[in-house]
Amino acid sequence: MSTTEAAATTVPTSDELLARIRELQPLIEKNAAQGEQDRRVVEESITALTDAGVFKIAQPRRYGGYQTSVRTMLDVSAEVAEADGGTAWVVALCNVCAWLTGLFSEQAQDDVWGDTPDAKVSGVLTPGTKSVKVDGGFRLTGRWFYNSGSWHSSWAILGFPMVDEAGQPVDQGLALIPMADLELEETWFVAGMSSTGSNCLIADDVFVPEHRVMSGLTALGGDYPTERADEALYRSAFIPVLALVLAGPQLGLGRKALELVTRKADSKAIAYTFYAAQAESTAFQLQLAQAALMIDTAHLHAYRAADDIDRAAQAGVYPDLLLRARVRADTGWVLEHITKAIDTLLFAHGAGSFAQANPLQRIWRDSAVAARHAVALPMVNYEVYGKALLGRPDQPTVLI
Repeated sequence: MSTTEAAATTVPTSDELLARIRELQPLIEKNAAQGEQDRRVVEESITALTDAGVFKIAQPRRYGGYQTSVRTMLDVSAEVAEADGGTAWVVALCNVCAWLTGLFSEQAQDDVWGDTPDAKVSGVLTPGTKSVKVDGGFRLTGRWFYNSGSWHSSWAILGFPMVDEAGQPVDQGLALIPMADLELEETWFVAGMSSTGSNCLIADDVFVPEHRVMSGLTALGGDYPTERADEALYRSAFIPVLALVLAGPQLGLGRKALELVTRKADSKAIAYTFYAAQAESTAFQLQLAQAALMIDTAHLHAYRAADDIDRAAQAGVYPDLLLRARVRADTGWVLEHITKAIDTLLFAHGAGSFAQANPLQRIWRDSAVAARHAVALPMVNYEVYGKALLGRPDQPTVLI
């Protein structure tokens, strides 16, 4: 797609995007069980979401993308999660990796999207590999776990230790590598989020040119290689975006669990009681209210964090450490309260929640697995925020 064609792309509103996804929810839901069995999202769902523009949320408009906002990224993945958590996770991770790609040099972005505007990018930022500095770039050898969306991506962003000519570490880098240069090993055998295809990627002495490398340490402070300083989305705070996007699928999973349990309440009895319908029970009513409020609370924290990130990016201001730490805490709060809400709803709904035919059991498993992502762990994130509130220098991580 030429620059002129890309500029002419009609960018849908957030409401229009969500309406498109709602039309696709029956298809995505129909394919959910098959995707879990296959350990990858059914290609029919990926194609439908691609055609609907759902993977364009964070892609620059220069390539036909929609270049929206962090708030929209949350809403889009949450809407998909109402139909299937694994599909939503792939949507969220591919979109945030498109955002990451938008931080690289324009030459690197051209490599990805210049001839293939629908190209998808996945990523693993953990620097578990060996690198050698060579003329014009680096040579990488290593293995990266776990690459969500690996079956559907044609590029990957992979973390690696940047070294000097003497082999001494000088930085933590991110490399943009075509999947054609990598091997994929199936390693994703898990209890939940099974369809995300979060497999291992392997590099064997792969050359990465300098223009497809980004410094991780400078990115932590908002210094990105992109020459497009006018594009607000790509001024967004680095770690806050990478953490918060993981909350999007959880929001949709919580909403769907609440909807399913509420819908059945008038027709499902409570065994070994006099209640012919759960809706008649005060205990059930209290559990439903508690779960609904926890889900509401999760949304309030997620949206506050997204709006703060988006406002700062629009203003061209990089958020201070306290706000960035709070976004990590907000992310943890979402995960903690959605998982608690789903647990409460399953107690209210009863043992039938775990029937294989009941989507609640997959919602429960998907939410539980996704909530254990290392960058979103609630207690770690609360510690980060607590230390920031106290002005302490002994943070457990630089990823803030």
